[in-house]
Amino acid sequence: MKELQTTADTLLGKSVSDGDVPGVAAMAAGPEGIIYEGAFGARTLNGPPMTTDTVCWIASMSKAVTGVCAAQLIEQGKFDLDAPASRIVPAIGEAQVLTGFAAHGQPITRAPKRDVTLRHLLTHTAGFSYEIWNTDIQKVQAAWGLPGIIEGKNAGLRTPLLFDPGEGWEYGLGIDWVGKMIEAVSGMDLGAYMQQRVFEPLGMDSTDFRISPTMRERLASVHQRGEDGKLVATPFEIPQDPEYVSGGHGLHSTAADYMKLLRMILNGGEFNGIRVLQPETVRMMAMDHANGNRVKPMPSAIPPLTNPSEFFPGSPKTFGLTFQINLQDEATGRKAGTLMWGGLSNCYFWIDPHSNLCGVFITQILPYCDVKALPLFYEFERAVYSSAR
Repeated sequence: MKELQTTADTLLGKSVSDGDVPGVAAMAAGPEGIIYEGAFGARTLNGPPMTTDTVCWIASMSKAVTGVCAAQLIEQGKFDLDAPASRIVPAIGEAQVLTGFAAHGQPITRAPKRDVTLRHLLTHTAGFSYEIWNTDIQKVQAAWGLPGIIEGKNAGLRTPLLFDPGEGWEYGLGIDWVGKMIEAVSGMDLGAYMQQRVFEPLGMDSTDFRISPTMRERLASVHQRGEDGKLVATPFEIPQDPEYVSGGHGLHSTAADYMKLLRMILNGGEFNGIRVLQPETVRMMAMDHANGNRVKPMPSAIPPLTNPSEFFPGSPKTFGLTFQINLQDEATGRKAGTLMWGGLSNCYFWIDPHSNLCGVFITQILPYCDVKALPLFYEFERAVYSSAR
């Protein structure tokens, strides 16, 4: 894999020297283990160097971890994908469908035609959304005095559904509700459950909701791209003492740690002799569970946080249990059936069970789907596949 090392090092190193990203860490693996690892630039502009052990906010890459936890509880018979989720967390059943707004701005809602299920929540077909991608949710928050989802307050989960469960696809806060369900059936705080059932077995010692002192010593800053295209470090940090920890966006981790999770999934639920999931469970997670609903482009409703977002525009995509799945081969080399997602801070991953390849790419930049970082991720992925041919 010397060719990959040279190609990827050149690609990532040039992105830093050109000022495209402040720092970047990337890794790739195949069935035999790590085939590439590299890090370039700085944790903060002009600061300490970026490494694969640098701690970063991985945002919505947290969802895959929560999905693994949910899958474990499905194995144990404690979760039913199609039972009403409100049987476990009654508050989920209070969500109404938004039908419009009255003249004075108050939301108009009605009861949903069917119950929200765990399958809906894991595939983003429940009807929940995020305010950063939907202006109607912003209007509801203003009318009802609800906090933004990033604040970690329980009231932030009380937004309405945008359609009847199972009748559309909308990226949203459903995985936060899954975290609540995990806590309810396990009797454990979500962070404690993850530590015991996922992080400790996999040796992920730098992954957590709360940034420990040793993690903070290696913490990268989030950077913001201004209108002039230049990057500046921002003091942004999600709350460290929230009312609830977010299974949807709350984790901090490292490229090296997250790669262990990806390799476990690529290897059918086992890593370094430790089994976290059964092979049939991993196969189930990788199936199309969206009931015919397809992933759609996500418009930017808060431009400083995200650009209009879609991976491989125009290509058909569906959702498994917390993973986007492309339905055709893509130009980077990934095969149809590849699992992937990303995080708001411009970190991304993929797991290709057909080519036996997985990769993670982490930088710390807002807005999401950054004009420099996302193409760089694609080019890194392309380099991995080119070397594997």
